[in-house]
Amino acid sequence: MEGWLLQLTRVGAIGAGLIGGLFFVFSMCIMPALDRLAPNEGTAAMQKINIVIQNPLFLLAFMGTGLAAAALAVTSAWTWDEPNSALRLAGGLLYVFGVIVLTFAYHIPRNDALDAVTAGTPEAAAEWARFLKEWVPWNHVRTVTSIASTITLTLALTE
Repeated sequence: MEGWLLQLTRVGAIGAGLIGGLFFVFSMCIMPALDRLAPNEGTAAMQKINIVIQNPLFLLAFMGTGLAAAALAVTSAWTWDEPNSALRLAGGLLYVFGVIVLTFAYHIPRNDALDAVTAGTPEAAAEWARFLKEWVPWNHVRTVTSIASTITLTLALTE
């Protein structure tokens, strides 16, 4: 593998690793710390995180990796005879479905529901409890699929 396909695979592997690391930190540190706060404090902190994370650098890494992963999955169809095309397909699909689709279909609606409540109210406390119960386990899934994508795309770089 050489040229644009090599570079695209590198971009996909590095990006999936960056995003997997972010999700790992959320799963292992941030969410357990927020869970130890009072519900009004946890809710307010997560609402701030939801604002701050929407920045150009994060969006470039998150969506740029998604575009690279989708391109790797699609291009594997016409590069199937090349070595490791199945690994590029698998790595691309892991990121697209395990990160991008899961985030838009599952995590963003829960973030939006949490953002819609006023911290300190009984409704917010109930929403915070639901958020922790539902959001965190599926963030573990995003972590694992990001890391699996990183590993798979890294293996695709070897011949």
